[in-house]
Amino acid sequence: MRITFYGGARQVTGSKHLIETDNERVLLDCGLFQGHREETSRKNRNLPFDCSSIDAVVLGHAHIDHSGNLPGLVKKGFTGPIYATKPTDDLCKYMLADSAYLHERDIEYVNKKRARKGLKPIEPNYELADAIDAVHQFVPRPYSRWFGVTSNIKAIFWDAGHILGSAITEFKVKENGQRKRFAYAVDLGRNNLPLLHDPKQITGVENLIIESTYGNRLHDPVENAKGELEDVINRTVERDGKIIVPSFAMERTQEIIYYLHQLYNESRIPDIPIVIDSPLAINVTQVFRRNLKYLDSEAQRMIREHEDPFGFGKVRYVRRVEESKSLNYDPTPMVIISASGMCEAGRILHHLKNNIGDKRNTILIVGYMAENTLGRRLVEKEKRVRIFGEEHAVMADIVVLNTFSAHADRDELLDYVKNCGKALERVFIVHGEEKQSLSFAAAVKEARPRIEVTVPYEGEQVEI
Repeated sequence: MRITFYGGARQVTGSKHLIETDNERVLLDCGLFQGHREETSRKNRNLPFDCSSIDAVVLGHAHIDHSGNLPGLVKKGFTGPIYATKPTDDLCKYMLADSAYLHERDIEYVNKKRARKGLKPIEPNYELADAIDAVHQFVPRPYSRWFGVTSNIKAIFWDAGHILGSAITEFKVKENGQRKRFAYAVDLGRNNLPLLHDPKQITGVENLIIESTYGNRLHDPVENAKGELEDVINRTVERDGKIIVPSFAMERTQEIIYYLHQLYNESRIPDIPIVIDSPLAINVTQVFRRNLKYLDSEAQRMIREHEDPFGFGKVRYVRRVEESKSLNYDPTPMVIISASGMCEAGRILHHLKNNIGDKRNTILIVGYMAENTLGRRLVEKEKRVRIFGEEHAVMADIVVLNTFSAHADRDELLDYVKNCGKALERVFIVHGEEKQSLSFAAAVKEARPRIEVTVPYEGEQVEI
């Protein structure tokens, strides 16, 4: 068996890993790369394998850096099944359609600039029809039950505790009379996150592919998240400002609403408007409501008691563009939660453009920001940033709360590897910038010196 690491290797986005036996090929994830526009376009358009030769895809979860290039894969000839959990299937119906829409709008903007230069127009990586075709190839599978991927490869999904429907996938591979077990723990959640169950600990596998997004850092305790959010809101309201939250439409938005619900019920924040300005986030929240059995016991208890953790009578959901624009002319202190989470597209760019220059306001960062994104530049406290091609002075208060991260930190990742059992022979570290991956590799080697630890390069192939 061979594994080729085609994406998410010494980088965070664009996860793609190809598993090959003598006559079968299975792709783990098919995510979009995010970064510089030229590099992003090149990597996302040019998939580095024959798409028509792939037998099946096994998808860990619905985040776009893991699922976002499935329509491109289908467009280029993939016709096989896409295995995922039911919530991931439900979420991707919206996520992939939204991604296609953004692709089409982005290419419209690029082609206008090309036309002014006398250049020929280019086509989007994929369109809505390709996203619909990809959705039709999904085959949902439950947690905790083995299923056949190919004739020689079986898989089982375990709850990863990262987002709704996220899965650690365990595989059994039979080849030439030998049997091997390995697990794919990308991405891995944290214990005690609101809404979600804790990650399932895998044991008995010989090989483990694991993420390293926060492989050299520790998070503040999850329990601090609510208090930190309370403090940011109250400080900003005292100076008559707005709280602008770039947030992933999936999971992070619902998590913040959940905490706001609790803070409001406990009279710890003032009665100010809370606006979800993201059609995708609205659709995703509906998916949460349809998949309540996948939430943790506390969230289910609230719902049984007729409380809506995603509404509570104070949340205003905005779909129409005109209503979104009107928020920029409303001087009232408010919380505006909008996508995209890394500030690379979507309505959040308009809110940043109109609010980043006012020192009364707060830009609240609650998620990971990849290299070369606007979000990363804000995290790094750059004094001036470009939005829609124009420079803006950063006068608003930039607050970063890592307590909201849905990724395990260094110690949580290390504990996971330690508890995989004595059968573990080799660990492959992916889904992290090179510095984080190498640091985590050193920590694993120190904790379990008999294990072989590999930090693969993009395109590197290894034999199992």
